[in-house]
Amino acid sequence: MTFRRFLSGLIGIPLAIVIVLFAVANRQDVVVGFDPFAPEAPALAVTLPLFAVILASLMAGVVVGGVASWAGQRRWRKEAKRRRAETGRLEAEREAARREAAAARNALALPAPRQAA
Repeated sequence: MTFRRFLSGLIGIPLAIVIVLFAVANRQDVVVGFDPFAPEAPALAVTLPLFAVILASLMAGVVVGGVASWAGQRRWRKEAKRRRAETGRLEAEREAARREAAAARNALALPAPRQAA
């Protein structure tokens, strides 16, 4: 068993137990209304267990936070892409210069320079 799998179980199992205990303790139904103009008798309302409302809100928050974080990193992803392209162009240029130098050495019959270790 790898350390990563062990750590995942060490965190995941207690977390799952806490979530199940939370769900069992908060089973009462609540009315979730989507009509801000008539809160007493909403036109669109859903009755759900309290734990479902809280867990769904938590999951929605995680998703929204992840999307916001991903969108905020757009500038860095764009910069990394530009630098990868520049690195590829410079490596190709270096390789072409190396081949040109080798061809010139062969044409002049000069000994090759020693490679540094």
